[in-house]
Amino acid sequence: MSVELHLPDLPEVPISLGSAEAAGGADRRARLPWHLRLREALSAYLPLLLMLLIALATWWLVKHTPVPQPPAPPREARTEPDYTMSGFALERFDATGRLKLRVEGGQLRHYPDTGRVEIDDARIRAFAADGRETVATARRALGNADGSELQLLGGAQVTSRDAAGAPMVIRGEFLHAFLVTERVRSHQPVSVSYGATELSAGGIEYDNAIRKLDFKGPVRAVLAPRGAASAAAGSRG
Repeated sequence: MSVELHLPDLPEVPISLGSAEAAGGADRRARLPWHLRLREALSAYLPLLLMLLIALATWWLVKHTPVPQPPAPPREARTEPDYTMSGFALERFDATGRLKLRVEGGQLRHYPDTGRVEIDDARIRAFAADGRETVATARRALGNADGSELQLLGGAQVTSRDAAGAPMVIRGEFLHAFLVTERVRSHQPVSVSYGATELSAGGIEYDNAIRKLDFKGPVRAVLAPRGAASAAAGSRG
C-alpha cells in the first residue's frame, strides 16, 4: 500500500545579496547635490584627515624645535691692553665744577676685560670738599677706571694734611688708597711721619675723615714732645 503526500506550493521569496541595495545607494548618492556628496565624503574621511594633520604637526614641531647649544667655553682673560697713554693727566670734577681728582703718570694701560688700569710712575691728587689735598705716589699703581681706588706698589707714599695744615706721610711698599673716602690701608710694613713723631708698624688702617689711625703690630714709635704733634693720640697698637 502506497501513500502520497502532497505539499502546497510555497510562494517564491526573492533573496538579495546586497548588490541591488548598494546599487540603489549609489544611485541615491548620484542624485544628491554636489555639496551634500562632498559633505558625506568629508564625514567618511574626517578621522583619516585628522590623523594626517596630527602627523604633519608633529613632524613640523620636531623639525623646528631649537637644538640646545653646548655651553660656550670660558673666555680667556685678555692680557693685552686695549689702549695706552703716555705722559698723561686725567681730571675729574664734581657737579659744581670743582676739581676732585687728578691722575698723572708716565704711562697708563687699560685692560677691558676687568676694567683694570695700570699706571707707571703714578702721581694722584685728591681734593676733599673742604679743600684739603691728599697726594699719593708710587712706582706703579693698579686701580679702577676712575682712579678713586688705587693699589700703590713700590715706594708708595700718601701725604695728607689735618685741619691745621700739618702734614702726615704714610710710606710703604704696598698701600691701598681710597682717595674719595680718604682712607689708606696696608697689610705690609709701613712707616708714618707726623711732624717730629715717627711710627712704624706691621700694617695700618687710616681714616683721614675722622683722623683715626689703627696700627697692626709690631709697633715702634718715636714720639715728639707734647704739643709738637698729636697724631699718636689717635693711634692704637
